[in-house]
Amino acid sequence: MGVNDIAGCVRANGPFARTRVGRILVGMAGKQDKAEVQAAKTARKAESKAKRGQIWQAFKMQRKDDPWLIPWMVGVIVVVTGIVFGLGLLFDIQWMALPVGIMFGVLGAVIVFGRRVQKNVFAKADGQPGAGAWALENLKRGWRVTPTVAATTQLDAVHRALGRPGVVLVAEGAPHRVKTLLAQEKKRIARLIGDTPIYDFIIGNEEGQVPLSKLQSKMTKLPRNLGPKQVDALETRLSALASRGAAMPKGPLPQGAKMRNVQRTMRRR
Repeated sequence: MGVNDIAGCVRANGPFARTRVGRILVGMAGKQDKAEVQAAKTARKAESKAKRGQIWQAFKMQRKDDPWLIPWMVGVIVVVTGIVFGLGLLFDIQWMALPVGIMFGVLGAVIVFGRRVQKNVFAKADGQPGAGAWALENLKRGWRVTPTVAATTQLDAVHRALGRPGVVLVAEGAPHRVKTLLAQEKKRIARLIGDTPIYDFIIGNEEGQVPLSKLQSKMTKLPRNLGPKQVDALETRLSALASRGAAMPKGPLPQGAKMRNVQRTMRRR
């Protein structure tokens, strides 16, 4: 029964049909709500199934690369369960503590699995071009990342992250080249943001550099110097800087002008 049929029924039967029509409308609304709830439930099940599949695939891949994964996970479960069971013995509640110990043991094994997967991923990415940008883009919420704000033809690059600490510049590539590239970008940004703190890191395993696996933790430990509104305003200003830096002089070159003079003018801007 459609809406037009219901309206016709009301007109034909008068006010006595209103109660019946009301019941029909309530029934239709109830069926629609049930359908929406069922659709949402199906979507949640599909999402949960997809996540479990991803975890299982990650486990199989990690097990191939890490032969100590399963011994570590089993060892954590046994040790944690044994500790909780031993504590239960002191209070004569060991059998009640056993399920709790197993639960905590499984949780510990999952944490170990996640840590070893993360370590393996960073080890594979270390030294690869673009690894710094990848690490920045996987930071927790609150950071605005702009990859490759400066680069060379040798795949050296400087990436920028903006957050509560201020501006963070992360360079990757040959140290003797990225130091100059980093200094130039830092000077260019400092002209625009004034006293806002600027931090810089060079990814690497030499003295004075930050290993790729420790970059995220290093950045999250920086002090919070800015509020959310200040971060938003700073992002707008930096976006304007990027647009201005990408602009080329309009119109034909004056007669006798050299390309070096044009490049010098662009750098001053």
